[in-house]
Amino acid sequence: MASTTATPEATLRQRNVPASSKKAKNGVSSDVETDKVPDAVAPAKSGSELEYKLALILITGLAFLTRFWGISHPDEVVFDEVHFGKFASYYLERTYFFDVHPPFGKLLFAFMGWLVGYDGHFHFENIGDSYIRNKVPYVAFRSLPAILGALTVSVVYMIMWESGYSLPACLIAAGLVLLDNAHIGQTRLILLDATLVFAMACSLLCYIKFHKLRHEPFSRKWWKWLILTGFALSCDISTKYVGLFAFITIGSAVCIDLWDLLDIKRPGGALTLPQFGKHFAARAFGLIIMPFIFYLFWFQVHFSILTRSGPGDDFMTPEFQETLSDNIMLANAVTIDYYDTISIRHKETKAYLHSHPDKYPLRYDDGRVSSQGQQVTGYPFNDTNNYWQILPPGPDDQKLGHPIKNHDLVRLRHIVTDTILLSHDVASPYYPTNQEFTTVSIGDAYGDRAADTLFEIRIEHGKANQEFKSISSHFKLIHNPSKVAMWTHSKPLPEWGHKQQEINGNKQLAQSSNVWLVEDIVSLPADHARREKPEKKVKTLPFLRKWFELQRSMFWHNNQLTSSHPYASLPYQWPFLLRGVSFWTQNDTRQQIYFLGNPIGWWLASSVLAIYAGIILADQFSLRRGLDAMDRRTRSRLYNSTGFFFLAWATHYFPFFVMGRQLFLHHYLPAHLASALVTGSVVEFLFSTDSAEPEYQPSKSGKKVAPTTKRRLSARERLAGQSMAGAWIATAVIMVLVAFGWYFFLPLTYGYPGLTAPEVNRRKWLGYDLHFAK
Repeated sequence: MASTTATPEATLRQRNVPASSKKAKNGVSSDVETDKVPDAVAPAKSGSELEYKLALILITGLAFLTRFWGISHPDEVVFDEVHFGKFASYYLERTYFFDVHPPFGKLLFAFMGWLVGYDGHFHFENIGDSYIRNKVPYVAFRSLPAILGALTVSVVYMIMWESGYSLPACLIAAGLVLLDNAHIGQTRLILLDATLVFAMACSLLCYIKFHKLRHEPFSRKWWKWLILTGFALSCDISTKYVGLFAFITIGSAVCIDLWDLLDIKRPGGALTLPQFGKHFAARAFGLIIMPFIFYLFWFQVHFSILTRSGPGDDFMTPEFQETLSDNIMLANAVTIDYYDTISIRHKETKAYLHSHPDKYPLRYDDGRVSSQGQQVTGYPFNDTNNYWQILPPGPDDQKLGHPIKNHDLVRLRHIVTDTILLSHDVASPYYPTNQEFTTVSIGDAYGDRAADTLFEIRIEHGKANQEFKSISSHFKLIHNPSKVAMWTHSKPLPEWGHKQQEINGNKQLAQSSNVWLVEDIVSLPADHARREKPEKKVKTLPFLRKWFELQRSMFWHNNQLTSSHPYASLPYQWPFLLRGVSFWTQNDTRQQIYFLGNPIGWWLASSVLAIYAGIILADQFSLRRGLDAMDRRTRSRLYNSTGFFFLAWATHYFPFFVMGRQLFLHHYLPAHLASALVTGSVVEFLFSTDSAEPEYQPSKSGKKVAPTTKRRLSARERLAGQSMAGAWIATAVIMVLVAFGWYFFLPLTYGYPGLTAPEVNRRKWLGYDLHFAK
């Protein structure tokens, strides 16, 4: 079975390139169709160009209708709108915040708010908070992802059109996205995925248009589509870091293309190494350097807007915080002297360094023996048992009134129990490889256990002789003899430890989770002269230093998103749509928004992926046995164009299997879009034969020319016409089934109308955990 593609001559005419053997500049022949990934050919003659354009207008209109219909419902905060709506408000207030995602998508929301004159007064604190009562232009915010979601359908259609597929194939691919409940649901709310999926789709389209110009290298259009591909990739990764998968997709296609250009036996003549170097450098510039520059640009905009102190301060170093105005913590920073009594708080978990008279048990649950020393724990609330006096290393050191400095050795005296902090070579309760923290009497601390009670104050990014300050000096407390860092974590101790946090000595000194800060000097009166501070001038830091610091913090916190979530799902569940996510419920009206794809569309696309893999395996097996069931162009289309779409699916799906963070169904949306492209392509392969264009007759010169007189249709042309009729029938059947699935699950996607218990149960096709089923 052959696909309905135009002949090489027609392809060249489509590009307005003369069908001659004349070579283009840089040694690339202009008359050779190489059919590398992705296969770029003229549109199949299943419809005129006008029909393609009319279908595009129709499907775009339907996309806007499905995305904007009832977008004002519900008029309250839904699911993760609490995050991304809040971030838009912070941008508009110019208040610094922290998020694990890059800024591009959030900047777009802020821009939309700025366009409608919103001042950012509402902070989206709780799901269910009313937009109407708080006077929030939420429809404007939701309109941004709705516009991008609708345009994504158009881009999917254009990808198929530009790749030379028939009109039925274009409609199937776009229709699967148009009528997909997950794509609709995600694009009607203040969420980032609409921006991510749109940028991913644009990167595929731009690269296809770039590849179609491979016979005109370094021309103005060639450069335009190369740069636009890079820009789309940059927008993708600047929205979420999973946008990196689009780089893998395009990068793989580029590597194949470059490998072909390197071939000395390639059709059209070999490139010299300098010519190949120009091709390599151009692609590296357009697809690596330029996207990185765009990526940095969005962070520059981010830093330029967020100039005021805000909730994100705690995630950054004191040096970074000094670049923000109105930083209350830095204004209250006080130099710490020896013999001051302080409270110490863990930066990450917010727990205080704490101790109490209770002892460690003789044996832990795993049989290990403890020191039975006094417990040292992390406690989340302010308490007198959190008070520690900071002492010099020697009992006779004259340090009263002297400030503590970076790398000084100190001892910490627990005020309530009058004991000294100690760490020693005894395993901690939960970590056999980490040291136990306990306390000993003052006599022992200055006697036999003197070395074990010495700790180094190591200020993060601190300079020599830098003064140790409350609030602003983030530090690690390093046990001097053993060189372990004081550390805690959120897992609570058993009942014998009052469910408080374990404190132990961590051998991995570089970990950011070892960082602590002094919250207050509790022995210093509020009106003490040391607390009087002149107004501090806002400082500056180089952009790249701020960017590197934020990148480190974003990556680290992103990797910490490993806790369980009631609606988290695993990658193997996504193609089969085994479960969704509850976004919103309204008990009085029995309304709910449940994030779920269109089961019929998803199961069809997943089945076609398996069919495609089976076709490729069968073809390879046949070729091994000397059987060739396909013509060259059909196989080229199947391996290159459809293969490119399959590659996009694989690179946006399989990497999630090695991720340890929380995963949800929406992570599959880019891969689902790629599976829709594969579906349209495979349906055309199954239902179409070779092109039904007029057969070209040889002229006296030997060249083929189109007939100028009417003639009877050949058997081949009649078969092609029947095949196209079959393709249209298949398209109609598929779209009717998909439309039924969309309509049936529509109340769960749009949030209305409310459903009775029997109606809810009829939609639990795979046991979906829907509300109001009773």
